[in-house]
Amino acid sequence: MYLLLLVIYLRCIFKISIYGVKGIFNDNVHWVHPLNIPFLFRVLMAVWQGNSKRSMTGRRIRSARNKRRCEIGRELHLNTIATMKRKPIRTRGNNKKSRVLTADTAFVIDPKTNKTTKTEIITVIENTANVHYVRRNIMNKGAIINTKIGKAKITSRPGQNGVINAVLLTK
Repeated sequence: MYLLLLVIYLRCIFKISIYGVKGIFNDNVHWVHPLNIPFLFRVLMAVWQGNSKRSMTGRRIRSARNKRRCEIGRELHLNTIATMKRKPIRTRGNNKKSRVLTADTAFVIDPKTNKTTKTEIITVIENTANVHYVRRNIMNKGAIINTKIGKAKITSRPGQNGVINAVLLTK
């Protein structure tokens, strides 16, 4: 019954027909079957960072309260190597964060001389978060990048800090 109500609601908003989905703001047709449930959940559902409804053993936990707006998360964005692009994000208390979308420069500190230089990023050499990130040149905290002055390890969180800081690795 809920699925039927959801489909009726989506037909009103997204102009769903048996041929596909038409967008609200433009008439570009996304060829997705209207009863494709994973697609519908990706469109409608938010990222939730609250506690699970199941315990570690699988027992159902009865919640004493509902979900809160403060428990909503954001979609993951993977930072790649390209010209610098940042996106400002509103956080709790109307504070601001700057998220790096793409970057081609890093601030690298040399631990011997204690000098910081702005250098160009060439490639990602190693990434402990995911081995496939190296092939796609995705940078996050702990990734080892190749710069013009040598190899460096990223110490900042580009998706949170808005800048790429790194420490030069000794040979």
